[in-house]
Amino acid sequence: MTLFRTVLTGLTFLLANIAAAETPLSGDAFDAYTRGKTLTFSADGAPYGMEEYLPGQRVRWSFLDGKCQQGVWYESADRICFEYEGNPDPQCWRFYEGSNGLRAEFADRLGADILYETRSTDEELLCYGPDVGV
Repeated sequence: MTLFRTVLTGLTFLLANIAAAETPLSGDAFDAYTRGKTLTFSADGAPYGMEEYLPGQRVRWSFLDGKCQQGVWYESADRICFEYEGNPDPQCWRFYEGSNGLRAEFADRLGADILYETRSTDEELLCYGPDVGV
């Protein structure tokens, strides 16, 4: 029983140190990773949205409904913050690069969704707008 407890304590300590050692991407690293790409993100295994990363820290976001929001991103401490047209409140995330792409954790609300990059392309994001049709 003592050996099991020792191993369990050691594993817990190791995992805690690995998690603590993970560092969010800086603005420069985020820009180098994303610029010129369109990334698809999922939450809890379900599609969440797509974002196109343009020159000059500009972005175009869609919740996969054909409507796009224009915005900008900037670095603030260890976070990457986004401001979109029509929404004056910045949305700040911590981005981490892993072997399967980016992981984004919403920085301003505990227990918020965690987004995972599921696809990367150099194609433009298609935006149809709210009033397209017959």
